[in-house]
Parts: sequence; structure tokens; C-alpha cells
Amino acid sequence: QLQLVESGGGLVQPGGSLRLSCVVTEPLPDLSSIGWFHQAPGKERKGISCITTRDGKQKYADSVKGRFTISRDSPGTTVYLQMNSLVTEDTGVYYCARSVTGYGLSGYECYLTPKSHDWGQGTQVTVSS
Repeated sequence: QLQLVESGGGLVQPGGSLRLSCVVTEPLPDLSSIGWFHQAPGKERKGISCITTRDGKQKYADSVKGRFTISRDSPGTTVYLQMNSLVTEDTGVYYCARSVTGYGLSGYECYLTPKSHDWGQGTQVTVSS
């Protein structure tokens, strides 16, 4: 199955920044997407951002909008999550995985639904003073 390897987590103070990386180990279909998912301690996993393979269309959860940015080197390659202005609520394990893709009113797009068969080990982010 598809392998995705997350890295870049660590311990940072509130207001700090981190950049997470997700290495995609094999080509992705054009009609697919990669999402970043966050699981806070004792909480359910939730999607925070996704990006489509074909055209780089992005979505963000309200909780991270304006602070986090998803990007990629080129379609089907390493995907990044730039995290700025970190707050303690951002603490938890971050996963990248194939995300849900479909056609909505705005056309081909990705969704933040926390559903995937490609979950990896994740990378730990701790925001604390």
C-alpha cells in the first residue's frame, strides 16, 4: 500500500513555528489528495488541511486558517505543513494521509474528513512554555 512518512515535529513555545514534511513514496493518481490530520491527547483525529494532487487546491479547518499553510514541491511529491503562531491546543500527533476527494459545487476538491487507509506513525508536536 501507499507509504507516507511524516517528520518535522518537536517541542516549541507558544507563538513558535514548525514545518512538517510528508514524503510520498509512490506516484499518486491525479484525482487524489493528501491531507494533514491532528489528534490531540484524548481527542478524536480531525482533518486540518488538504491539497489536491492535480491542481493544488487547498482547504483549511477554521482552527488553523491564517496560521497553517499546506504546500508541495510538485504534484505527487513531498507535502509540507508550515505551522506558525502555534498555540498549546495545537499539541498532538500529526498524520498525513490520502484524503477524501470528490466533485462539489466548486468542482474537484478535497475534504477534511478523517478517513483513510494510509495512516502512518505520525509526528509529535508539543507546544508548551
